[in-house]
Amino acid sequence: MTQASIALNRFGIGARPDDVVGNGRDWLSAQMPAFAIRPPAIAAAPDSARVATDLASYQQAQRAARAVAPPPDAMRTAPATPPVRSDAVRAARQAIGKQARDDYGAAVAARAIAALTTQTPFVERLVHFWANHFAVSADRLTVVGLAGTLEFEAIRPHVLGRFGDMLAAVERHPAMLLYLDQAVSVGPSSALGMRVAARGGRKVGLNENLAREILELHTLGVRTGYGQDDVTELARAMTGWTVAGLGRGGGRDQSPAGRFRFAAAVHEPGVRTVLGKRYGEDGEDQARAVLRDLAVNPATATHVATKLARHFAGDVPPPAMVARLRAVFLETGGDLPSVYRALIASPEAWIETPVKFKTPWEWSIAAMRALGMTTVQPGAIAGLLTQLGQPVWKPGQPAGYDDIAASWAGPDAIMRRVEAAERFASRAGGAIDARRLAATLFPGSVSAATTEALARAESPGQALALLLVAPESMRR
Repeated sequence: MTQASIALNRFGIGARPDDVVGNGRDWLSAQMPAFAIRPPAIAAAPDSARVATDLASYQQAQRAARAVAPPPDAMRTAPATPPVRSDAVRAARQAIGKQARDDYGAAVAARAIAALTTQTPFVERLVHFWANHFAVSADRLTVVGLAGTLEFEAIRPHVLGRFGDMLAAVERHPAMLLYLDQAVSVGPSSALGMRVAARGGRKVGLNENLAREILELHTLGVRTGYGQDDVTELARAMTGWTVAGLGRGGGRDQSPAGRFRFAAAVHEPGVRTVLGKRYGEDGEDQARAVLRDLAVNPATATHVATKLARHFAGDVPPPAMVARLRAVFLETGGDLPSVYRALIASPEAWIETPVKFKTPWEWSIAAMRALGMTTVQPGAIAGLLTQLGQPVWKPGQPAGYDDIAASWAGPDAIMRRVEAAERFASRAGGAIDARRLAATLFPGSVSAATTEALARAESPGQALALLLVAPESMRR
């Protein structure tokens, strides 16, 4: 692989026919000041406020139905015909479910269009990297329509800032607070917790999901010296972090639905100790102070450096590269552009042999960019990624999708890409010269075997399909 090909495919997200690279390192560095946080496709996508307003309306309908529900004894003797109120709630659920699926499809399409049309593909790849690092999974009604907004509202604005600012934005975003149940976490000794306990009402209590994932996935990494007490203490510090209109204690003010809200009545009072450091009772800022320290912890620097090195330099991260990125992270207090410049300068990321197998998302976007596509239909792009085994924002776990070849290079997965490549080629209608396109996509890096295969193809369409699944197109 030449330097230009590496810049386009390993650091970027695949070449467009009109891309001109020049010096690869300079081309990558120049993208940072040119990055658009809200390109037109993203600006037109559903935002969290609108999605949350729909969810809040549905939850209000549910509460209203519960308020007029007959007592259990009456229900046992009632006729089998469902009450009108239940029908209304069922209809509301169907409507909000359809709206959430539409919002999800629109957000997936916006993400794809931004990737297809970007002039800063290196930074766009970094957006995708961080969205997977801070993963939510759109598997529940409350998260389906919000999953994309986390990337658009918390990742994109901070991808060229400090890690600590991105961390704070992510953990306060409604998608994360709802996905990991932080919005319903209640301090047992909080005003609300004590009130509910005194009444003997429904159980409320501490939820540790988000606190655990912050330590294990978002900052320090697994087996880095924290213990269960640290998880519990961070969870206590974060009580009160909720979502206006949707979370515990988040519906008693006039804040627009979906906004972050600190509900003091839900916050567990007292001093907290996390990783041996005491944090005084300071309301909302108690947890923020913990996050600020976690963001610059040496273990966090190692965790982030390792994941970046794995993403850009191979499934087994080169130790020297990890150490280099870690040092810059710590020296700059987590300044991400400084870390990215160290990444660009790392020789381990520029070796000529391919170092990564493309995920379905990476392969699909690269294929569409190669064909000059600038738009997609929401249902089509979401369906394609589901077919290829990597539905967008649906990893099914807070750890996100795997970033190693073993997860994506199985025979069935390859066959699905072959089928997709044939469909892409069929739509192109034989108008593309695959041999000329190959030289543009992989400048100076097309193998003799690929060149021969393209020359022997029986038709332009077959040649294009072969190019899209050639080794050059599958690896970066």
